[in-house]
Amino acid sequence: MAAQGTCSVSSSNVSPTSVSPPTPPPPSTAISKSPLESKASSLSPQSHSTGHEDLLPLAVFYGPLDAKNPLLASCEKEIQELLGFMKKKKALATTEEQKYEFHRLCATSLFNIWTKYAPRLPAAYYNEKLLKVGDSLCEMKEYKLALLQCYGRYLQQFSINFDENKADVNQFKAVFFPKGFGDKTAAHTFHALNGKNICNYQLVCDSDVNLQNKESVIHCLQILSSFRLIMQVALPQEHLCWIIFNGTIYIYTICRKLMIRGHSSKALEYLLWASICMESSVPLLSIRYLTWRATLYTAVCQCYYDCQAGVHGEAFARRALAKIDELRQLELMSSSQPQEESKEYYREATIKMAVMIFKRGVFESRRKNKSFFRPKIRVNIKEAQTMPWPRTVTEKLLEELFDSTASRFLAVLEALSDSNRRTLQTGPVFTDEVEVRDVVSELFMAGKELLISK
Repeated sequence: MAAQGTCSVSSSNVSPTSVSPPTPPPPSTAISKSPLESKASSLSPQSHSTGHEDLLPLAVFYGPLDAKNPLLASCEKEIQELLGFMKKKKALATTEEQKYEFHRLCATSLFNIWTKYAPRLPAAYYNEKLLKVGDSLCEMKEYKLALLQCYGRYLQQFSINFDENKADVNQFKAVFFPKGFGDKTAAHTFHALNGKNICNYQLVCDSDVNLQNKESVIHCLQILSSFRLIMQVALPQEHLCWIIFNGTIYIYTICRKLMIRGHSSKALEYLLWASICMESSVPLLSIRYLTWRATLYTAVCQCYYDCQAGVHGEAFARRALAKIDELRQLELMSSSQPQEESKEYYREATIKMAVMIFKRGVFESRRKNKSFFRPKIRVNIKEAQTMPWPRTVTEKLLEELFDSTASRFLAVLEALSDSNRRTLQTGPVFTDEVEVRDVVSELFMAGKELLISK
């Protein structure tokens, strides 16, 4: 699975993780210096004269642009030394002073490398190297350094005054893709834009893990809007379906965090967008992506239920079920015999949607219809426990919708769950409707039976 905003990438854009730096540590508490540290400490960002670097020979002067080119080899060697140093020394920085000194040293060293080699390297090689180093830093969870010194550097070639939050698709396309999507640099630009958003999100989480501050939530929504804008640009291009797929993963990851923290109403529109994108991209209609589509559909339904809009949640689940059936019919038309693996995909997706339908349907099917009189038919729970399965209307509905004990138990758990109350409703239901209370009792009885049954 792939990993996880305004366009102007400056220090002011970074999330609140950047606090005022503490006083550098005394020699006795600093991390022991390596040759790389000694070399970096003797240099500063101001020590390189751009004019002096411009006078030195370019990489092409030394021959073909391959691994044997001495300038490219030297650049690669210094980068690998820095990354190796970071992997080795990061765990040794335990105090705040040591962490500050470690990050200062690494940022200075990387700045010096780019300043030293950027004017002499081919633009394509330099930009690709920026992205590769940025990815390596993200793997080490050095998101701020990756944002400022890699993805941010790459995006500096475009308009730095561009505000994604106020731009439309055409403006976005004109700024970041002036040569269109056939240009070989387009993929790198998408890579940098996604990398920037992932780093921004991780920095928000680092500074406010529970998203308790309003600013953190706003920042997450801005990042989601940025992902949506990127996907809007890529959606008409079938060969960019990987942008759409990765974008849905990023959106789902952030929205899940928002949902857990009680912001389902804010996450809903982005999850809806991700679901529709999966339906709109022809390459992503393949059976291999059905499980992921069903996951997105389920998240949308859960958002509706969280927002007390169960009618819309059930309606969306039924719509999703119809879409899944459409895909099954298309596959039957294109192949003589469906494969066992495909059947399993369809079964899993269908169960997820059936659970979302059952969540509301099990209650609504028992509510009174005030337009006509209906005699009450109540089951004595104590007596029903000694009867064979299915014993109640609820268990009969479970029997009709689901074909396994695991799926039936999942449906019971989902029907009893309420994000606005607790993970599971273990206390009495506060409602005047006797039928609803009966359903809850029947669900608990069914859940108990499913747990103890073989």
